[in-house]
Amino acid sequence: MGSSVVDLGPRLAVTLTALTALAAVAGRLSGLGQDRPVVVAALRATVQLAAVSAVLLVVVRSLALSALFVLLMVSVAAVTAAGRATGLALRSAGAARRVGTAAVPVLVGAVPVVTLVLASGTVPLRGAAVIPIAGILVGGAMTATSLAGRRLREELAARRGEVEAALALGFLQRDAVREVLRPAAATALVPPLDQTRTVGLVTLPGAFVGVLLGGGSPLEAGAAQLLVLVGLLAAQVAAVWTVVELVARGRLLPDVPR
Repeated sequence: MGSSVVDLGPRLAVTLTALTALAAVAGRLSGLGQDRPVVVAALRATVQLAAVSAVLLVVVRSLALSALFVLLMVSVAAVTAAGRATGLALRSAGAARRVGTAAVPVLVGAVPVVTLVLASGTVPLRGAAVIPIAGILVGGAMTATSLAGRRLREELAARRGEVEAALALGFLQRDAVREVLRPAAATALVPPLDQTRTVGLVTLPGAFVGVLLGGGSPLEAGAAQLLVLVGLLAAQVAAVWTVVELVARGRLLPDVPR
């Protein structure tokens, strides 16, 4: 296998095809109806990772190009979060505004953490280090934004009467929405909290495994994983908090009672 941790030959293609088929068959037989989405997701991942791998060969050599690549990641994250959080098609009216609004919690979550990590010197200021760290944190903030927005949308539909009652009692819009919907938003933090609490006992996440496979010591792998997990917690808490504030002010979801 040489210096590579994965065989890049025909066996990889056969294994990936078999895994995709397994997931698709399970999606069909289970009645979940996820066979086609599984295949599409696998194909998209293959094409996208092949393209990104080729681009990164050039991008990581330049800090400026790395910064532009991170900006691209933020843009894609904002588009994805906007669709998930609002439940509206991006071709509908006001799509650009929703994408811009969804970018706010992603940036509020990721930018301070990335800045702190780089400014402290914990992670070297070069493309090969900046892109992976920024990608993990932007991805985490995107997921938190999507989950929180979706939960708040569902909760608002179920408890709209409570928000309107609070408004009738004289509450300001932002206070009424916060009071009713804030506990639901907190559920978006359950996955990262559980992952952090059980790391090393239940799972060995990607950063830990990646450092080990790259030749690092277990101590270095543990330090890298701890940095990632705590950074993700900070980014996701900030993102969820921002989503709550945006929804409370009627900026993210279009049908908040006033």
